Amino acid sequence: MITCVLKSVTPANKFIWERIQISPHEIATCPDTTQSMYCQLLCGLIQRGNVSRLGAPFASSFLKVINFLGDHWSELCSNIRTGRVSDWIKDAQCVSGISKFLTAPNPELASIIERECTKKSWEAIVRRLWPNAKCIEAVVTGSMSQYIPMLEFYGGGLPVISLFYGSSECLFGLNINPLSKPCDVSYTTVPSMAYFEFLEVKKDQEAGQDPSVNPVVIDLVDVKIGHDYEPVVTTFSGLYRYRLGDVLRVTGFYNNAPQFHFVGRNKVVLSIDMDKTYEEDLLNAVTNAKLLLEPHELVLIDFTSRVDFSSYPGHYVLYWELGSKVKDKKLQPDPKVLEECCFTVEESLDSVYRKGRKNDKNIGPLEIKVVRRGAFDELMNFFVSRGTSVSQYKTPRSVKNEEALKIMEATVVSKYFSRKIPSWELHELHSSR
Repeated sequence: MITCVLKSVTPANKFIWERIQISPHEIATCPDTTQSMYCQLLCGLIQRGNVSRLGAPFASSFLKVINFLGDHWSELCSNIRTGRVSDWIKDAQCVSGISKFLTAPNPELASIIERECTKKSWEAIVRRLWPNAKCIEAVVTGSMSQYIPMLEFYGGGLPVISLFYGSSECLFGLNINPLSKPCDVSYTTVPSMAYFEFLEVKKDQEAGQDPSVNPVVIDLVDVKIGHDYEPVVTTFSGLYRYRLGDVLRVTGFYNNAPQFHFVGRNKVVLSIDMDKTYEEDLLNAVTNAKLLLEPHELVLIDFTSRVDFSSYPGHYVLYWELGSKVKDKKLQPDPKVLEECCFTVEESLDSVYRKGRKNDKNIGPLEIKVVRRGAFDELMNFFVSRGTSVSQYKTPRSVKNEEALKIMEATVVSKYFSRKIPSWELHELHSSR
């Protein structure tokens, strides 16, 4: 969708882009993403008083830009102070685009930016660097919801807005209440975008259904509040009954149009025996565990997972990249805190997993491997090198690719296991999740 928007800009309508975007179109379409990101930040800093909103396709993308700013703010200040872009910016599109704004030395502006970036904490750095910004725009639903605390930390109170739910296949819905809390965002279906049908989603151990039986297709008008569905779309571009693989929960109706909350992806990400841990389950468990980091001024930057079958019984492995709310503070996580995080994740998973741990003993203690800073950037670079679009990239919540696993294992700096066994009672065997 983003690519279509960028390609739709022509000399005849380019003035529209220039009215709503700080960076020139030629910089935004530069094929070198590093040079493009650097020059877009440079444009934004030079015109900091004109910036009314900041955004990225996904919350994770926005945080990567903040991390990039953290690594390059000194060089950016130098460019502004001297009125000359860095020598490594060689792409003709970027050089041409930035030359429109970087026209003369501006030591006063460079000093203002430098003063903000050298403060001990980067809390509210977005609001401090761009004082006229009114909001941050990014997708913050589903697996992106884990990044909300960091967006709020850097945003310093700026509203975090998720305007629409769309995919490469089609636009699905709009958020007609953009100032709602990120955790409460629902999207109102736009029925004219495609022909929408739905498959009701029931987790295997809860539904007890034979997976070989063809699921019943439900029309848009027949969905029910509180139920989960996977959308199936027939589009104007030629897709016929294409399954998107997302899970949407009906939260209400606007007139007769259903409103959906994006839950996550409809797939099992981890499984050892009878257990089936879905993306939503894993995200909720990690969200509970990372609360234990807050008293220690630590934050979870990103995570992924895998199943380790190298020993019996197999066990879940989580890769965590940690950061600090205090700038340049050395990360020395307390082993007891990380071990408690392992246990909290296990305690938050469903009864089938906990039964396997406590009663059947066919699942081993969960392990958290802390990786060095930048590990998930390396993972992203790997998938981008394989053809994944940078704008569409989302950190996979489970990694199975052998080369990707080697990248993660090479960045591990410490390991922690759950030292306690999660609770499980016999009555949970027949209770719903």
